[in-house]
Amino acid sequence: MQLLVIGGGGREHALIWKLKQSPRVEKIYCVPGNGGIAELAECLPALAVDGALVGWAVRQGVDLVIIGPEAPLVAGMADEFEAAGLPVFGVCREAARLEGSKSFAKEIMSAAGVSTAAARAFTDLDEAVAYLETGAAPYVVKADGLAAGKGVIIAEDFEAARRAISDCLVDRRFGDAGRQVVIEEFLAGQEVSVLAFVDGKTIKAMPPAQDYKRVGDGDAGPNTGGMGAFAPAPFLDEDGLAGVVTGILEPTIKALARRGIIYKGVLYAGLMLTETGAKVLEFNTRFGDPETEALMPLFDGDLVEVMLSCAQGRLAGVDVPWSTAKSLTVVLASEGYPESPVTGREITGLVEAAKKDVVIFHAGTRLEGGKMLTSGGRVLNVSAVAGSFAEAREKVYEAVKLIKFEGMRYRSDIGIMGRGD
Repeated sequence: MQLLVIGGGGREHALIWKLKQSPRVEKIYCVPGNGGIAELAECLPALAVDGALVGWAVRQGVDLVIIGPEAPLVAGMADEFEAAGLPVFGVCREAARLEGSKSFAKEIMSAAGVSTAAARAFTDLDEAVAYLETGAAPYVVKADGLAAGKGVIIAEDFEAARRAISDCLVDRRFGDAGRQVVIEEFLAGQEVSVLAFVDGKTIKAMPPAQDYKRVGDGDAGPNTGGMGAFAPAPFLDEDGLAGVVTGILEPTIKALARRGIIYKGVLYAGLMLTETGAKVLEFNTRFGDPETEALMPLFDGDLVEVMLSCAQGRLAGVDVPWSTAKSLTVVLASEGYPESPVTGREITGLVEAAKKDVVIFHAGTRLEGGKMLTSGGRVLNVSAVAGSFAEAREKVYEAVKLIKFEGMRYRSDIGIMGRGD
């Protein structure tokens, strides 16, 4: 089979790494790819992710298209490939609204009877601030649209919340994604990510994961796309996971189906495990990043067959096996991330680090003149699998010490603080 993977981050590198292990794979193309992906697939950075790519895939005889990032899904790229007769692993445009619009997601959750935080959406600054005055700190302010994981602000006081609203609606800090803001009830508890393969009807959940969104140790600093993750998260046992599937994922898929929206791909529920049960913080309509870098090393099946079965609506008859080991990944980021990452710096120590029984997934890298350079905010993901989180953590941080690039930053507390032991 020939595969086309769209995306160029750590998530796509982890997926390609696992896809490459399938005996069914003859060739993998990736648009645009990165320096690490280039070792496993033919990267085509010059091909734009637009309608022309569909024609290229048809002419090339691609057998399965895998769309990694949210932006092309929200733009309807899966619909274009399907219209051309190609099997696609990735949700349609209407289903992608579940991530592309937080207000739409709340509407679907309400229709599905899914438990979530109370929230209201606003486009007017004065109305939003007036509503803010009826609540109490801490406040949760979200840009309604796609903001690369950085559009959620947890404000500790009224003034910070008012400033966050103004940043969205007036200063347009998040561009069109912030034309509408959602002010949401703050929820306390353990945060867990539950991802699942979906073929329109059948849902098969992956092991629960937990990621670290704040840039600094101890959950300090601004939100990022994610600084690390581990799986399986011990806070959600098998019964709890089954409850998430029957109480959250299935009703959501059915609520979409009642509107004529058939969901095929990955459904990602960001949950808060509160004293009164699991509540949805957000839905994503694709693999999480960096959760994927922790989950793929635990997957023991044929990822090509699973993805193809989702595209063809036959997931029920396909095995989706997982290791019982523990997995942990740490993100190495550029100086200035997430606000203003500095790029173009040489990375050394990758060969030596890879000898430490870890897998290194590239996120923001490019190969230039025989040197591996940084090219984004999140640069590398170092992942390890072991019998315990403590052992996996030790492997990862030993490898991290060998990797160098100017301004490199990472969290030193992934899997500790009582969250992953």
